Amino acid sequence: MPSMDPAALQTFKSEVALKFQLYNSLFTSLPFHRIEKTGILLSMLLNVCEEGYKKKKSPVQIMDEFFTNHTSYRLEQEQTDLLFRFVQYVERQVVLFDALEDAAFSKINDLSGPGTLKQLKNFLEQSGTPNDNKPDENFCVKMVLTAHPTQFYPGSVLGIIHDLSKALQENNTSLVNTYLQQLGKTPFFKKQKPTPFDEAMSLVWYLDNVFYPAVGRILTYADNELKDWLPGDKPLLQMGFWPGGDRDGNPFVTASTTLQVAAALRSSIVKAYYIDVRRLKRRLTFKETDTLIANLEKRLYSEVFGEYSNQNLSAEEMIRQLRQIRDTLVYQNNGLFAGLVDNLIQKMHAFGLFYAALDVRQDSSVHVALYKALTTNSSALPNGFESMPEAEKLAVLAALQPLDNSQSFAEAIHADTIETVKAIRTIQERNGEAGCYRYIISQCNSAMNVMEVYGLFLLSGWTAETLTVDIVPLFETIDDLHKAGDIMEKLYSLPAYRQHLKRRGNRQTIMLGFSDGTKDGGYLMANYSILLAKQTLTSLSRNYDIDVLFFDGRGGPPARGGGKTQKFYASMGNDVSGKEIQLTVQGQTISSNFGTIDAAQYNMEQMLNAGLKGFIKHPTKPTLEAAQEELLQELARDGFSAYVQLKEHPMFVDYLSHASPVRFYAETNIGSRPAKRGSAAKLSLKDLRAIPFVGAWSQLKQNVTGYYGVGTALEKAEQRGEWKKLKEMYQQSLFFRTLIDNCEMAMMKCYFPLTIHLSTHPAFGEIWNMIYREYELTRKYLLLLSGKNELMADYPVEQLSVQMRERIVLPLTTIQQYAITKVRDMEDAGGALSNPAMKSTYEKLVMRCSFGIINAGRNSA
Repeated sequence: MPSMDPAALQTFKSEVALKFQLYNSLFTSLPFHRIEKTGILLSMLLNVCEEGYKKKKSPVQIMDEFFTNHTSYRLEQEQTDLLFRFVQYVERQVVLFDALEDAAFSKINDLSGPGTLKQLKNFLEQSGTPNDNKPDENFCVKMVLTAHPTQFYPGSVLGIIHDLSKALQENNTSLVNTYLQQLGKTPFFKKQKPTPFDEAMSLVWYLDNVFYPAVGRILTYADNELKDWLPGDKPLLQMGFWPGGDRDGNPFVTASTTLQVAAALRSSIVKAYYIDVRRLKRRLTFKETDTLIANLEKRLYSEVFGEYSNQNLSAEEMIRQLRQIRDTLVYQNNGLFAGLVDNLIQKMHAFGLFYAALDVRQDSSVHVALYKALTTNSSALPNGFESMPEAEKLAVLAALQPLDNSQSFAEAIHADTIETVKAIRTIQERNGEAGCYRYIISQCNSAMNVMEVYGLFLLSGWTAETLTVDIVPLFETIDDLHKAGDIMEKLYSLPAYRQHLKRRGNRQTIMLGFSDGTKDGGYLMANYSILLAKQTLTSLSRNYDIDVLFFDGRGGPPARGGGKTQKFYASMGNDVSGKEIQLTVQGQTISSNFGTIDAAQYNMEQMLNAGLKGFIKHPTKPTLEAAQEELLQELARDGFSAYVQLKEHPMFVDYLSHASPVRFYAETNIGSRPAKRGSAAKLSLKDLRAIPFVGAWSQLKQNVTGYYGVGTALEKAEQRGEWKKLKEMYQQSLFFRTLIDNCEMAMMKCYFPLTIHLSTHPAFGEIWNMIYREYELTRKYLLLLSGKNELMADYPVEQLSVQMRERIVLPLTTIQQYAITKVRDMEDAGGALSNPAMKSTYEKLVMRCSFGIINAGRNSA
């Protein structure tokens, strides 16, 4: 069980909580309109909210009381102007809190303690000589940055947070004040949607400022200290990248976007090398090394400032030159500055000339439609293809010939799909094969979907022998997760696909999506189904002598696979392939877990530790014992029944649309991708993407997807007389305990007084009460299970952080609910037509509140 660290909590109180109160007072000098009043009025509003909710008042009653008793504003326009100023103020309070947490990170967390590589080294040394339980020689942790729209900070604000953290670390009050003033004048709101290229460049900021130095540090340490225990020559850390390659549901990502982003990734990493080499040149002033480093600098200079077509750069060649320099330093100069050269060698080894491998992703329905178009206007497919049995279709797809260059398509997306496959080859020629070598199929629900992509490569001019791309099925819904084994067995048995895998080193990557699984089947069933799919696919792949690699599509919140991720990986036994750890890192999770070099290094080391230690510690132990697995299966079934009952309630989608800001998501301009699939005006659960779905529950402070069904499942287990077994599983199984810990985190961010006025609503009262009852039931059973008297009691620092953040945004959640009600009332009364400007103002207010609420949650969408 995790142990409470009173010193860490004390440090948090002094370095974050206390400093927040002190620096918060500086906000009175921020350059807002009538700011001196805004700060005072905001603290009054917070007080009115807290008192009002104790008395079960609604957000509208609270706001009306505030305007009447604490302001002289009677005109609606004056009142909304003040509310927008509150939003600005709170947004900046959240930034201050973020920066304080970032600045205190290394004081609160033990950077040499549990889960770090230093601790792993101690563990390995105590285990004796390096043994047979070494990790797979290709083991690595691959972090794939995605552009999913859960990050509301524009690049300019990210830069200020970075600088503000530094000034706070140094206790430079004058500089803190200056940055707070800069923050006051810097707009948070994006007037236009970002393009996919904009999204890519905002993540390149993290690659340059955080991952590049952090990965260098980690790999240099591992190379120096852990070499005896680590296998192979493959970098332990690798980066992946989705912006510019992920076209699933995003009509703005085209083949030219993909090429543009790949070129930007190459130019960015070469610039990073050039800066490093320039710094090295100032140190390497010795005979021989000075000439060698100057030559390298020239090569990089011509790539950075010259023409793309003149490139003759190779990462391998640069590494060879650096090793020559290092040898000279060791043998002729007592090894002076050899560590700096080692660091750059490790970076070049990890990042090559591609920085992060660009993945291409598309929905299977696009490929199906493309083949349908080919049956009517091309000779590429035989007559009657659509009516053939599946086995014949698969054989046809495995033997396709390149399309004629004159082939045209009525739909632009079909032409672009072919162009995208051709673009992959161009990127491989420019950046190396590692620059773009995976094609991910979302909504993959058959072997046909995989072979359709195989066929696309053949149609685009690749041959079976030259196909240097991994085809990655993505299984997301509960049904797809349960069918995954059958689908993969069919593919493994198909001679053409089996030969393809052989050429790819007998390695198959399979992606599993947490977000849609939770939306589809609820928290317990999604997590259980993913574990079951991994066990099934591991066993199946071993039977076929194939190394299966799991790529987890994880979001920020526990409901989307986030939370204490490294503990899930640490809990995996030998029944789940751990040959690599691959996961998506998106939106807020990037800024909250990897926002600074220290935080990124710490969190990446936790992942490495989890993966590496598992091999050595549990070579024969399964993730769960047979009895535990049976118990978890029962819990998942009962949780699923409860969740489906809620999801199938006739008012479920209407309730979400009525009470939450879900229908305003598209206007936030935070992502280039539409908030829902399809173009229907009415909101449907199927079309709604998982991010706005989970994010809407989060802003409503009900977090349904993070706990619903858990209480019911635990209660039923108790009624069956299985409580003792449950308690034992909680104490003995890290997998189950992490599942419960994450559930507690989701519940900690709930606040039902915000919506209690809906408990008596004629249409929505029943569903509100269903959700609240399940919350209370889950809370009761989780506390019984943990033996504690409050949620997250084992994580006091995180508990306090959540409490403080939730308090900072309480005025925003209240203002948001107030504005949603105003919009609804105007629509119901027909007032939207008589005063469209006011309706638009309230809609904008709803959307602007989202920014602060989601940013404060750090992993809430």
